[in-house]
Amino acid sequence: MELDETDRAILRILQEDARTPFSEIARRIDMSSATVHDRVGRLEDAGVIQGYHAKVDPRKVGYGTSALVGLRVEQGREENALERLREIDGVKEVHLTTGEWDVMLRVYAEDTDALRDLMFDEIAEMEGFARSQTMVILGTDFEDPSLPV
Repeated sequence: MELDETDRAILRILQEDARTPFSEIARRIDMSSATVHDRVGRLEDAGVIQGYHAKVDPRKVGYGTSALVGLRVEQGREENALERLREIDGVKEVHLTTGEWDVMLRVYAEDTDALRDLMFDEIAEMEGFARSQTMVILGTDFEDPSLPV
C-alpha cells in the first residue's frame, strides 16, 4: 500500500494518542470525519495499523524487573526454539538478530528471584540453545514506540 501525506498525518496523530476521535483528526488535517474513518479502515485492512494498545507501566502491575537476553541457537533448531519461547509468560519480545546472539529477548519478571527462575527453570531447560547472556535493565532513559511516518 502506498501511503500519501494524509495517511502519514493520520498515523502520526494516532501514534501520539490512539484514542483521538476521528472528528478531532478530521479537524486537525482539514478533512471530513467520514473520510478519516474510511482511511483508517483502509490502513487497518492493509495491516499498516496492527492494533490499538494501552501502554502499561510494568512496575505498577507487579513486574519490577526486566532484562534483555541473548541466546545462541543450535544449528537447525531455530523454528522449534522460537515457537517454544512464545509460550513462556515472561517473554514479551523475541527478535532474530545478527552478531553474537541469534535471538534477543525482552523478558519481564516480578523480581530478580523470579527472573532467575524464568532463566534457569524455563529458558535454560529448553533444548536447542547453546548458551545465553542475561542483561538486567536497571532503568530506561528513553523509549518511543512511534515510528517516523
